[in-house]
Amino acid sequence: MTNDTSHRPVPVDLSRALASFDSLWSPRIVTRVNDYDVRVAKVRGDHVWHVHEDTDEFFLVLDGELFIALREPDGERTVRLPRGTVFTVPRGVEHRPSAPDGARLLLLEPSGTSTVGDRHEEIPAHVDATTGHPLAL
Repeated sequence: MTNDTSHRPVPVDLSRALASFDSLWSPRIVTRVNDYDVRVAKVRGDHVWHVHEDTDEFFLVLDGELFIALREPDGERTVRLPRGTVFTVPRGVEHRPSAPDGARLLLLEPSGTSTVGDRHEEIPAHVDATTGHPLAL
C-alpha cells in the first residue's frame, strides 16, 4: 500500500516492500514527503548516462554496493557507495549508476522525476524509464 496523503498513513516495512517485486531499475514509491517520492529499487548492471537539470538525486544504499560515474567539469570520476552510504548527485551533473553485483536502494526525488532524467543516452531494455510505480503490498 502506498503511504500518501490521500490515505491514512501506515508504516512501510522496506524489506517487505523490496520483496514485493523483482524488476531491476524499476523503482517503487513507498511514501511521499511533501512533494517528494521516497522510492526503493533493486538494481544490477549499468543504468544509463543521464542528467536531471533541475533537481538533485539522493541515493541511500540499503544493501550491496553501488557505483556512480560522474561527468564533472574537471573530468570523469566514480564514487563507490557501500551498504549504509548516502550520496547526492547535484542537479545538472551527468551520471550513470551501476551495481555489478546488485544493490538495493532508497531514492528521494521530487514526485514525477523520471528515472532517466531530462537528457539521456539510448535507454537499454533492462532500464525502466518511469516516474516510479506504486508499491503493491
